[in-house]
Amino acid sequence: MIPVPWFLYLGTGLFTIGVIGVLTRRNVIVILMSIELILNAVNINLVAFSHWFHSTDGQVFAIFVITDAAAEAAVGLGLIIALFRNKETVNADEIDLLKW
Repeated sequence: MIPVPWFLYLGTGLFTIGVIGVLTRRNVIVILMSIELILNAVNINLVAFSHWFHSTDGQVFAIFVITDAAAEAAVGLGLIIALFRNKETVNADEIDLLKW
């Protein structure tokens, strides 16, 4: 049996890698992948705390986060495809549609 704190360390590591990926990368697709990594780290922590406290609340929240991540991926990829068709780039620095 793996101790629960190890899952928390794993979730913390994945969350840190995801935040670093969001803050340092310029490619929009890599930014979305980093956001998915953050959401998966949150799911690991929710399930670990759910196991720690002998409750199913964390698992229920994890299912909601999974459905939210699927919707975010679908909408985000749709927006990326639309932006690529207009600007022909996926670099976040070159996307300036809201500027005058």
